[in-house]
Amino acid sequence: MTTTVTTEKLIEDLQVVVRDAEALLQATAAQTGEKIEGVRARATESLRQARQRIAAAQAGAAREIREAADSTDEYVREHPWQAVGIAAGAGLLIGLLIGRR
Repeated sequence: MTTTVTTEKLIEDLQVVVRDAEALLQATAAQTGEKIEGVRARATESLRQARQRIAAAQAGAAREIREAADSTDEYVREHPWQAVGIAAGAGLLIGLLIGRR
């Protein structure tokens, strides 16, 4: 679960960076010159690659979540009473922790 949260946060952070970089490219669109156009071309390519990585990370995270849900579902179907016991224990523990506040 921690990996998923970390992956989601990383994806959100990368999306913010991509949006900021796109805004910067648009703001400097009026500037001309060989040097600025070279930098703009490299930045555009980096943005394209970043978008591809974000899409791949999102797909990977979604796949991992689906696999975890499928594994949990399979375990519960194979061991229903153990699953009930685990859920009851977790509920009791959470109830005790909340009750202490």
